[in-house]
Amino acid sequence: MISRWLKYLLMSYLLYYSTYTITAEPITQVVEDNAPIIFTDQKQEKRYLELAEELRCLVCQNQNLIDSNSGLAHDLRQEVARLVKQGQDKKAVKDFMVARYGDFILYQPPLKPVTYLLWVGPFVLMIIALLLLVWNIKKRSKENNRDTTAILSEADKQHLNILLKAKNK
Repeated sequence: MISRWLKYLLMSYLLYYSTYTITAEPITQVVEDNAPIIFTDQKQEKRYLELAEELRCLVCQNQNLIDSNSGLAHDLRQEVARLVKQGQDKKAVKDFMVARYGDFILYQPPLKPVTYLLWVGPFVLMIIALLLLVWNIKKRSKENNRDTTAILSEADKQHLNILLKAKNK
């Protein structure tokens, strides 16, 4: 019996400290090398900034490349800058990134069969929720009507008439 408890204690100890060491490490590494990216003209810089705002950090998932401090976002910013400096337009850079990382890298994924559920899903769920709400309200109103239209027995009707006559006097 004691050896069994020791075994459980040891397993929980190992489990606790293994998760501690796993979570003690930062999930995203902040990149210390924030050397500015230098462009030859303002158009390139403008294109770079627009692209970095339209592309999602794959690690942070809800930040664009400009807002994210993760190592992957730093690498993606460098890649976008390299492509812009090579003279590629926004569409070519986006196509390259989508080919490499999938539609998830775009904040506004394109409307195509693979992403129909992504675009239409919230509206379908909202319509279903509204239909369920209307159905539930109708169901409850029918139940309330059924309760108020209960049939009174003759004794109850006579008793009610007596009470009403007494009140009117």
